[in-house]
Amino acid sequence: MEKALVALAAAIAIAIPAIATAWAQSKIGSAGAGAMAEKPELSGSILIMVAIPETIVLLGFVIAYLIISFR
Repeated sequence: MEKALVALAAAIAIAIPAIATAWAQSKIGSAGAGAMAEKPELSGSILIMVAIPETIVLLGFVIAYLIISFR
């Protein structure tokens, strides 16, 4: 039972940030596409804004690793 709860906790630590990141990137991506249509010089800024939410998922992976390794 303990292994199942640890696995569930690790899965939740990855799933919730992944869902939140997907939602954020969909909003940022659609707004960024509209902004780049009007001002093509914003492409670098838009690329950075799309990449920033990915750090949330990476932190979720770190937390999941810590949950699994230090139980």
